[in-house]
Amino acid sequence: MMPIPSIPKDFLSVLHFSPEALIHCLRLSALVKRDRSLRRTAPSAGALAGRHVALLFDKPSLRTMATFEVAIHEIGGHVIVPAPNAVFGGRESPADVARNLERWVVAAVIRTFGQERVEKFAAAAPRLHVINALTDEEHPCQALADYLTLQEHLGVLPGKTLAFIGDGNNVATSLAHAGVMLGVHVHIASPEGFDLPATVVSQCEAVSRHGAKVTLFRDPREAVATADAVYTDVWASMGQEGEATSRANVFRPYQVNAALMAAARPGALFMHCLPAHRGDEVTDEVIDSKSSVVFDQAENRLHTQKALLLMLLAPEAASC
Repeated sequence: MMPIPSIPKDFLSVLHFSPEALIHCLRLSALVKRDRSLRRTAPSAGALAGRHVALLFDKPSLRTMATFEVAIHEIGGHVIVPAPNAVFGGRESPADVARNLERWVVAAVIRTFGQERVEKFAAAAPRLHVINALTDEEHPCQALADYLTLQEHLGVLPGKTLAFIGDGNNVATSLAHAGVMLGVHVHIASPEGFDLPATVVSQCEAVSRHGAKVTLFRDPREAVATADAVYTDVWASMGQEGEATSRANVFRPYQVNAALMAAARPGALFMHCLPAHRGDEVTDEVIDSKSSVVFDQAENRLHTQKALLLMLLAPEAASC
């Protein structure tokens, strides 16, 4: 048995975890995944008994909403889902919403726009645990599931290479943060003007383990040349729908297709956080191929988020 490493009150960024906490989360995720078949007799089944978690979703969701709700129920908690306009609709300040919620629930899972919003929300309620379920800048819960999936398929992670092809967006940011902490080299190929922010590259340099590096590319073929996995995301994220046509023209050379996958290492995996725009950032041939692990990633959202909830809210049940 290994005790849970020290962790902060909130999980707003992968960077809120130490490398040790991140490794512990993946280890615990694998355990709760194994134990899920035990249902009510699973060791974690009553960990949140009598406690409530609020899901505050300012953006639409399938995977995040479903997996958090199932995870909370499976470890004995209860879910409340206030209407988005009651939380972020301007009826009262988000800080006042947070101060109310901390009197009733143990945690709030927030999916919204600016990262600053979740940071202010968390700061306003010192008793409330806050989890970032996606902002425009970061998507840390997705990264947890992604690296559990890579670990399941590739084994030991240090020394492996993940290539992300497309916009240097929130998904790319959290992948880079988590990757270098786990010893994974992260290659990111983006068109000019859509690079991973320089601040993120600097953050990665500060937390890197095992010599892992983030390297930026223009040519996607160069980025995937040594890749054990190739990852992409939509070209226009939520809130960018008005730019879809112009972005499609820019990103077309960055489509992940059979030719690009062939330029990666033999047996390279294909990854996508979903939903996918088939025919744009990825072809049907790739996403439906044997190399595709996109639905493993989606499934693993449940297990990693369950582990995250245990670490934050029930550390007595989070040893592994």
